[in-house]
Amino acid sequence: MAPKPASTASKALASTASKAPSKTTEKKKRKKTRKETYSSYIYKVLKQVHPDTGISNKAMSILNSFVNDIFERIASEASKLAQYSKKSTISSHEIQTSVRLILPGELAKHAISEGTKSVTKFSSATTTK
Repeated sequence: MAPKPASTASKALASTASKAPSKTTEKKKRKKTRKETYSSYIYKVLKQVHPDTGISNKAMSILNSFVNDIFERIASEASKLAQYSKKSTISSHEIQTSVRLILPGELAKHAISEGTKSVTKFSSATTTK
């Protein structure tokens, strides 16, 4: 004689016991993507220049966008200059020339002098190590 078919209740019990736990009970933790900003550097410069002055989040966001925009312009111009001179490396000379082309008059002079000062400071720090 053939065995009797199992009832639907016992089938449901048997099928859930063999399955892995459902995904609704176990949520994977998503890794937060880090957004890189210049906020901490802007804040440090602000405190050097005006120690008693604060800055709002909106103003910080605007300054961060400004720094990103200027960086993008200088990098793009330096890349073009390197291509024109058939070089594969962007050097401080290309950066300096692109700053002269992008920034107006006195602002370019100040930026170049500060950049030269930073490169000199970095070079002297790495040679002493």
